[in-house]
Amino acid sequence: MPVHAMNHFTVLSDDLDRTTAFYERILGLRIGERPPLGFPGAWMYAGEQAVLHIVAGRPLPASRAGVLDHMAFSGTGLPATAALLREAGVEYVLRRLPGNGVWQMFFHDPSGARVEIDFDPSEPPPPA
Repeated sequence: MPVHAMNHFTVLSDDLDRTTAFYERILGLRIGERPPLGFPGAWMYAGEQAVLHIVAGRPLPASRAGVLDHMAFSGTGLPATAALLREAGVEYVLRRLPGNGVWQMFFHDPSGARVEIDFDPSEPPPPA
């Protein structure tokens, strides 16, 4: 049975409200329907797909990254995203992928999970 798509990522959080606000503000995800799972958390949607599950109420591992290196999203509006991150006080690293020139923006969420947003190579770079 071959895999045909990515369904979602799950991150742990020690501050559910701060984490959901971060993903709403920075990535434009929205909190949506979540089954009554018996523990605190939230499901965050891009369109009709719950792409990020947040689990709260559990201790975080000593190494915040754990074995997952990062989660990646496709985005638009590189200059506006960079401005939003700067305004929110979130440090990021921006680089171009060798070969195809895709812009890769990396930063961390409030709980330490590393996030990547990929932008089309035709997008202008953010102002320095």
